[in-house]
Amino acid sequence: MESNKVTNYIKEVIKNMPSDWLNLTTHRLDIYDEELAKTQFLEQFESLFQANNATSEALNNLPTAYDYIRLGHPLSCVLEWAIAKQHQLKAENVISFSSQTAPILAVLRKNLFTKKDTQIVYSAELPHFFDAEILRSVYGYSFQLSHVNKNEDIPAFKGSTIFISQEEDTSNFNLTPNKLTASVDFYINLHQGLGSILLVNGKDNETYISEIQHVRRRETIAMTPINCHFALQSLVENSALVKSENDSETNRISVQDSLKEITNTSLKPLLGSSGLSMQYAIMMGLVHDALENHQGKAIKFIVPPNCYGGTNDQARRVAACIEEVEVVDLPVDGANDMVQSIASILDKIASEDAIPYIIAEIPTNPRVEVPDLQKLKAVLSQTRKTASGETALAPVFILDQTFCPNVHFLAEGETLSTIRAISYASGSKFPSGGKCTAGYCVGNDKAEGLMGKIEKHLKLCDNEATNLQMEILAKQLPSMNQRIKDAYENTREFVNFIQETLPTAKINFVSEELAEQGFMPSVFSLDLPTKGDTAEEKENYKRALNLKLINMMITEIPNESKYCVSYGQLKGCYWTIPATSTQGTTKEADKDYIARVSLSPTMDLELHKKVFLRFVEEI
Repeated sequence: MESNKVTNYIKEVIKNMPSDWLNLTTHRLDIYDEELAKTQFLEQFESLFQANNATSEALNNLPTAYDYIRLGHPLSCVLEWAIAKQHQLKAENVISFSSQTAPILAVLRKNLFTKKDTQIVYSAELPHFFDAEILRSVYGYSFQLSHVNKNEDIPAFKGSTIFISQEEDTSNFNLTPNKLTASVDFYINLHQGLGSILLVNGKDNETYISEIQHVRRRETIAMTPINCHFALQSLVENSALVKSENDSETNRISVQDSLKEITNTSLKPLLGSSGLSMQYAIMMGLVHDALENHQGKAIKFIVPPNCYGGTNDQARRVAACIEEVEVVDLPVDGANDMVQSIASILDKIASEDAIPYIIAEIPTNPRVEVPDLQKLKAVLSQTRKTASGETALAPVFILDQTFCPNVHFLAEGETLSTIRAISYASGSKFPSGGKCTAGYCVGNDKAEGLMGKIEKHLKLCDNEATNLQMEILAKQLPSMNQRIKDAYENTREFVNFIQETLPTAKINFVSEELAEQGFMPSVFSLDLPTKGDTAEEKENYKRALNLKLINMMITEIPNESKYCVSYGQLKGCYWTIPATSTQGTTKEADKDYIARVSLSPTMDLELHKKVFLRFVEEI
């Protein structure tokens, strides 16, 4: 009876769900409570289920689920909830992935720290890209593999048992007799073209859930909305999965050609399921290269402590797993100069005869600063010596170019042409205009030897862009540079207006001279004027003023102004406080409690000016 009730309810949900559940890549912060992000959506969804209420209005009023498609979204939550209902489990015990490898890696990562043994048992075949040797030698994971014909044959094991099956039915975990077996700790269903679904079995294993979700947040993504939609349809119709076909190879060639033209590079671009999926492949590919070609040397990832929180967190997560890897802080904003910081750090790393990998954003986030590019080129190209007088290893520069993906950093004669350099970008920003999360990376000619390693790890983690993501990028990339230009012009006009109406505010934005060189971000940060007798009073007043401004904008212009971390969208204006959004995992001392504003090519700029003027009059 309960199963029929769930099936009938999901049918109504699919019919009445908001279109944003399929098409939106970023959350709305005005209906998002980060502390409750993993529970609030499903708690209220469960209440609707109990009331048999699946109206469009009720579904539309549900709070934002998780915090991007990476960590999760409404349809992944609904899919996991439905599967959990079928197996009398809590919804958090079911976790969907776009990747077939990532759920395995998530368990192995947890067991690496607890020094717990793992056996991976599979009934059909492991994915062809599953490379046990690399997982052991590069990632440091320990496990044994065992093939069985049916799950009754699973050998007894002291440690964690992962059972992997390939099923066309998303809710079928090859269970006999249709119930969970105590000897299996983690069931993983692999679904060709969709991803995978992990089921955490037993109360003792619930301590894994949060860390498995963190892997999904930082090193991969949840099963995509469209694929969750396919899976839900299959579940309620009790039928095999049927997906629409698209011309994936034509789209891939189109995307790669566009990226070569946009970046003025010649090597094959790589496409990942998200910017962080791409960054993870870059980091693990470089670690692999270092372990293979520079045995015994320490690996140093040089990372700004206040950069995008996902970058920061992921770098430290990699370092936590691999003994040879260490993260070195790179101060880049405010009173710190990126070039000087890089110079002193590279000198120190050279003296230690270590391997320097630099990850940086240009322009920086959220201060939107661009270093002196000629000085940066000189510092990166400089030959350094080890303490023993040997020539030190040259750095690899890994550029997060999300803010200005149109600038030719890697082209011949440009800033990063003289050293091995890799550029990557988040696809949910300008590349797709907010329509998908797929990210990409390109390398200059000197990095050719590294790109193969990066691609190997992108495939091993099964983190390549999906066919639909590729289709979206094929449509969106050709117009990207024009959208960047149009959005910049709106942003410049708004910045000039704010400077005129509130001259005491500090605005972080590129100069017109930098814009002429191609740096045309459509995001700026706004440090509002403050007052008070103590530093604490001044900070509290400014934080309250930030929220007053944002609330005015999203209340007065609800169809365009959003409280959201987005950037590079096709329309509207987005506001956020980096310290409480993109810098969520950054150390408190490095957070920025300022307003970050991002504008699009299409918006009512005059209305935004009008509301801002009223804000100024009220303070």
